[in-house]
Amino acid sequence: MAKKNSSKKKLNGTIIVTYRCNARCSMCNRYKAPSKPEEEISIQTIRKLPKMYFTNITGGEPFIRTDLQDIVRELYKKSERIVISTNGFFTDRIVKLCKEFPEIGIRISIEGLEQTNNKIRGLQNGYQRGYQTLKKLRDMGMKDVGFGMTIQDKNASDLVPLYKISDSMGMEFATASLHNSFYFVETKNIIHDRPMVTKNIENLINELLSSHSPKKWFRAYFNHGLINYIYSQRRLLPCDMSFDTFFIDPYGDVMPCNGTENKEVMGNLNIQTWEELWNSTEAEDVRSKVRSCDRNCWMIGSVSPAMHKYIWKPFTWVFIHKLKNIVGIKYSMYENKVVCDYRDGKVTKEELDKCSTYDMQAVVNNGLSEASMEQLNNRTGEEIVDADIAQQLKK
Repeated sequence: MAKKNSSKKKLNGTIIVTYRCNARCSMCNRYKAPSKPEEEISIQTIRKLPKMYFTNITGGEPFIRTDLQDIVRELYKKSERIVISTNGFFTDRIVKLCKEFPEIGIRISIEGLEQTNNKIRGLQNGYQRGYQTLKKLRDMGMKDVGFGMTIQDKNASDLVPLYKISDSMGMEFATASLHNSFYFVETKNIIHDRPMVTKNIENLINELLSSHSPKKWFRAYFNHGLINYIYSQRRLLPCDMSFDTFFIDPYGDVMPCNGTENKEVMGNLNIQTWEELWNSTEAEDVRSKVRSCDRNCWMIGSVSPAMHKYIWKPFTWVFIHKLKNIVGIKYSMYENKVVCDYRDGKVTKEELDKCSTYDMQAVVNNGLSEASMEQLNNRTGEEIVDADIAQQLKK
């Protein structure tokens, strides 16, 4: 396979700045497996990253890092657009950063209306905290802000109501579905009532198609792909992770994505240059695995670049469905053959479950370093992070 020289093109990157998290999400156990602050990716390593079209900063909870503003300053020298994914807890830090970088994107994870969100995310007053943070940002004139929601059985009925709140505030609305991987430290996430959940996604798709925003029409296509994913089908678009898109974790390990069962490492930017890493034998081995990967993930990190690269596929879908919408024909989840087959008893829930990433027998590889694992010998991840935040707030 030919080597992938990244100097000739800009990439899409996701920077996992920490594995520390103060939320207690039911679908993600990362809070139980935090990284040690002194091991987390440094400014020096950030400076070695390549030029990027788009950068997502995520965690854990990124704003647990007290030097996040310094990280953003460095990334703005390299990236045309930056979006930070956060739970919105550290309102003052978020507001302060956004005053310096008003063009930045902020996505606050809210998993439904107040009662639903607080139950899923396990953050006391989490909904109000996230909502009020977003409201402050909008009042400041921030444009690229919005909700991020992980759709599941517990919150599907809140999907359209939450979208309408977001829409009324002129905000973005991002969606995902349950996934399993080392990154989420989870193997048992699965949607049990597929028809109920996807009916709510169908309703969202029709809301999006009825809007006057081309951006929302393409989001409708993304959500159409979520229905396809929930029914354990092959991806609608090829996955090119590790070719033009990458993730880097708190330890400087560069990975193809955050959806793999185990941590796949292309190289370590702490000890290599970007060109050495990107063109290494290890990187080529990972790309071979990506090409044969059968997990069929449908997450925005891999789908958005694919939608741009293979634009004619989503464009055709959007063109057809927008025309139908104009003449009063609504999108139906039964356009997907597998949804009909499931309804008609031609395929069973058990058969679909076997094709998903759900695996009761799997042993989770949490992706931690030895030192980070060692700190869990005497304390839980929750205790470590709670003490860490308490110390920060004292200062």
